[in-house]
Amino acid sequence: MTYDLIVIGSGPGGYVAAIRASQLGLKTAIVERENLGGICLNWGCIPTKALLKSAQVFEYLNHAADYGIKVNGGEADFGAIVKRSRDVADGMSKGISFLMKKNKIDIITGTGKIKPGKKVEVTADGKSTTYEAKHVLLAVGARSRALPNLPQDGKKIIGYREAMTLPELPKSMVVVGSGAIGSEFAYFYATMGSKVTLVEFMPSIVPVEDAEVSKQLERSFKKAGINVMTESSVESVDTKGNNCKVKIKTKKGEETVECDIVLSAVGIQANLENIGLEEVGIATDKGKILTNPFYQTNIPGYYAIGDCVGGQALAHVASAEGIICVEKIAGHSPEALDYKNIPGCTYCQPEIASVGYTEAKAKEAGYELKIGKFPFSASGKASAAGAKEGFVKLVFDAKYGELLGAHMIGANVTEMIAEIVAVRKLEITGHELIKTVHPHPTMSEAVMEAAAAAYGEVIHI
Repeated sequence: MTYDLIVIGSGPGGYVAAIRASQLGLKTAIVERENLGGICLNWGCIPTKALLKSAQVFEYLNHAADYGIKVNGGEADFGAIVKRSRDVADGMSKGISFLMKKNKIDIITGTGKIKPGKKVEVTADGKSTTYEAKHVLLAVGARSRALPNLPQDGKKIIGYREAMTLPELPKSMVVVGSGAIGSEFAYFYATMGSKVTLVEFMPSIVPVEDAEVSKQLERSFKKAGINVMTESSVESVDTKGNNCKVKIKTKKGEETVECDIVLSAVGIQANLENIGLEEVGIATDKGKILTNPFYQTNIPGYYAIGDCVGGQALAHVASAEGIICVEKIAGHSPEALDYKNIPGCTYCQPEIASVGYTEAKAKEAGYELKIGKFPFSASGKASAAGAKEGFVKLVFDAKYGELLGAHMIGANVTEMIAEIVAVRKLEITGHELIKTVHPHPTMSEAVMEAAAAAYGEVIHI
C-alpha cells in the first residue's frame, strides 16, 4: 500500500494530524499498537479528569452542609470510580475510531518502525507488513520516566498508568514529583481518603509556576491534609515487607516514611527506542527528535511532533504541531507555533492555569513590570460558589502595556486561561483589557480586575 502520509501514533498529535491531512486531500493511514487516542485519551488527560471529577463530587458531598444541604453518609466506591474513568476513556477512544472512518483514514494496527526510502514496517501478531508513503510522521509520544532509585514494579512503586487503575484505595501513598501529574494524583488520593505525602526536589511545589501560585497551592494542600515536603529527594525505597519504607533526604537530614504505594511522577521520556531512527539516520538530541519549525527532521520526508520532540509535552501542543506540520506538507503557509504563548493547566483543587512569563522570569528578561493581582475572596461569584481560594495575577510590561504572563489559581481557572492566550496573540494592552467588559457575576471578572489593579484602577479591592 502506498499513501501520501503515514502517521505513527494515534495520540492527540497523531490523530489530529491525520484528520487535518485527510481534510487537505492527502491519502492517509495511521499506525497504532494499543488504543486509538494514545496516552492522552486512554491513560492521561481524559481518564484523570474523570477521576478528579469523582473526587470533586465526593468533596462536595463532604461539605454539603456548607451549602445548607444535609447529606447522610456519602461513601466513595473506589472500584466504581475507577470503572467510570475507564468507561469515559473507552468512549473517547471509540469516538476517535468514528473520526478515522468519517475522514477515510486507514487504521493499521501494530507496532510501526520506519525504514529508509519512506517505508514503514508494521508488526502485529508476529507478522510484518511494509507500507510506503510520500511523507512519514512520527507521533510516538512518551512514557513515565523511570529513575534508578525508583524502579517501577507496577505494584508497590507505580507510574501514572497504574495509579489510574489500582484495585483498591491505598491507606497511604508517597507521591514523588509535584508537577501536574503528581499534584493531580496527590489531590485525588488525599480527597478519597489516603494519607498522602508529596515529595518535591525543588524549593516549591509545581515549580514551573509563578512563586505565588506555588505558595497558594502548598497552603491549600496542607489544609487538605497532604504532607508537603519540598527541597527533598527520595533516596531509596525498601519494598521487602508489606509496606514501602521510603527513605527521604530533607534539609534537616534523612527520614523514613512508610506507605502502601509509591507513585513516581518525575516526568516523562520519549518513546524513541526500536522505531528505526538510527537505520534512517534521523538526528536526536537529549532524548528528543530534532526538527525545524515545521517539524521536518534532518531526513527529507520524515517528520516528528508531540512529546518526542522539543517543546512543552502537552496534548494541545501536539495537536497544534500536527496541524502545522501537515498544512506545510500540503503546500500551505502555516504560521510557526509560538511556544511562549502555550497555556499550561493543572486540574487539582484549586486548579492552576498559566501562560507566558512568571514574574521572576520577566524580571530576568529585563522587563520593567506592572503587576496586577485580584483575589477570588473579593469575587462575588467565587463567594456565592464557596470557592474563595486563589487569585488571578497578571504581569505587564510597564513600558508598552504588553501582557507578558498570567497566573491563576482557583476554581475553574483552567476554563479562563484561553482568554489570556487570545489577548496575548492579538497583542492587546493592559488598558484595552481593563476596558473589555466582563460579565457579572463570573470568575472571569477577576481578569479585568487584575488588569485594573496593575494600573491603579481596581474597583473591588
